[in-house]
Amino acid sequence: MSDEEFRESGGRNTVFIGRQKPVMSYVLTTLTCLNNSPDVILKARGAAISLAVDVAQITIHRFAPGLRVADIKLGTEQLQSEEGGTRNVSSIEIRLTYPPEGQGEAAKP
Repeated sequence: MSDEEFRESGGRNTVFIGRQKPVMSYVLTTLTCLNNSPDVILKARGAAISLAVDVAQITIHRFAPGLRVADIKLGTEQLQSEEGGTRNVSSIEIRLTYPPEGQGEAAKP
């Protein structure tokens, strides 16, 4: 999957995690997406994977206690290197969602 395909594979409820911004910036973006949708997908590749996990955990434990991790997808993508070869880059997708009503957990704020 190329960089363009990776970016285009997201919808309105997708947050692409990179290394350029502080973690709280991504948490705020995640919370904003949750105001418009019952779930959000965090996507990251390479070194940003640990940051995506941090974003998910901070969002759940500090700001949205009723939120839960619904799904985690791991993968490896082959990208073209600048030298002309290919290199493998790990990727992750973390789907956060509020549980359906009546399952005993806190409702969406």
